[in-house]
Amino acid sequence: MTINIYYSLVFSIVVYAVAYILVPLNIRFSKMVDLIDYPAPESIHKSATPLAGGLAISIPIITLLALGHFLLTGLQDYPSLAPLIIGSVGIVVAGYFDDKYRLSALWKLLFQLIIAIFMYQCGYKITLLTNPWNDAISLGYLSFPATIGWYLLLINSINLIDGIDGLATGIAVIISFVLMIVGYRYDNPFIFYLSLFLFASSLAFLKYNFPPAKIFLGDTGSQFIGFYLAAISIAGTAQYKGITAMTLLIPIIVMFIPLADTFLAIVRRLKYRQGIFTRDNHHLHHKMLKMGFSTKAINYTCYFITFLFGLIAIGFSFADKSLLFTILICLAVLLFFILYFVAKKGLMK
Repeated sequence: MTINIYYSLVFSIVVYAVAYILVPLNIRFSKMVDLIDYPAPESIHKSATPLAGGLAISIPIITLLALGHFLLTGLQDYPSLAPLIIGSVGIVVAGYFDDKYRLSALWKLLFQLIIAIFMYQCGYKITLLTNPWNDAISLGYLSFPATIGWYLLLINSINLIDGIDGLATGIAVIISFVLMIVGYRYDNPFIFYLSLFLFASSLAFLKYNFPPAKIFLGDTGSQFIGFYLAAISIAGTAQYKGITAMTLLIPIIVMFIPLADTFLAIVRRLKYRQGIFTRDNHHLHHKMLKMGFSTKAINYTCYFITFLFGLIAIGFSFADKSLLFTILICLAVLLFFILYFVAKKGLMK
């Protein structure tokens, strides 16, 4: 099966339209069951805002994945969609309960571990690591911890960056777009269509989530986006014929901001002997707010940096990978020090 532009347009329009229609219904539902984020003194938002907006993003995607069992009949060389459907439903349910009952960090981690282990057993795992200077490296017995760590990293990175209106959603739009371009570049229908679903659904939601937000992603949405990106980027080497392990590197490159923010948060909390999952207001976006940036300015800045890294990721499929990887390392180090400066007050308290 090859990528069909006509089907792509139809899928994108359908997913966008369904998600766009579902968001107002999601808002009503969240209000009806009291899924509301009431502002605290330290909150960025100043009015009560509906939560669990991830329902509007995930429902169209999960529905199309289910239909994919019947529609995408030419993907015998690719992983089964069933584990992705089950895992997506599981993470959405876990996120919903977190939004509703404010689960402890331990319960959140437990649910994430169960889903990550399930996905590993079903073949959605890391078996190779990209080596820009030579052949990909086989992980062997390290495949299990690497896979579990990958799921936890992406799920919680998106979750942590979801601190201001539209930030996590906009980054999800850019990441899924980059994966979609690479999937098209290598004529890989699996990665192309699955990325397209997230791109269209997140773009529709962004209309309501951009500041001032009418609804928040909540853990329902942020955990689903992180899980979905983690799963489709490591679905096994069979999925990526012609792309090899490069797809693992793409989310790392494009997700520089959420990953850097997660790293700084871990360092900060370890330094002050706090739980890794402890909530605080010392993330990068909080620091930028204190420096005088508006919410929209923070969004545009983070979108722009993410887009630049996205261009580098796309460049990996067209040019000499060792050269691009060297440039990437230099750029990442430079930006990391810039981000560290922005977060310095949070680290020093």
